[in-house]
Amino acid sequence: MRVDKWLSSVNVIKRRTIASDMVKSGVVYVNGLKAKASKNVAIGDKITIEYLKGAKLYEVLDIPTTKTIPKSQKDKYVKEINGE
Repeated sequence: MRVDKWLSSVNVIKRRTIASDMVKSGVVYVNGLKAKASKNVAIGDKITIEYLKGAKLYEVLDIPTTKTIPKSQKDKYVKEINGE
């Protein structure tokens, strides 16, 4: 699954257009490398988003098979990593 689609599917970013814009702006990194919109994510990848107030690090736990998932199931697909 593409990185921008994954970010919106698992409710890290609310809309895919915003996720795509963030990737194009160069603030999304996959495993430490600047991501392109076409970059596919895999289970175990670390995704960093550089916000103005600091970076957030996420780990890919699973890839959803549907366009969106319920917010209650977010913990099955993504884990926010703090302190790194």
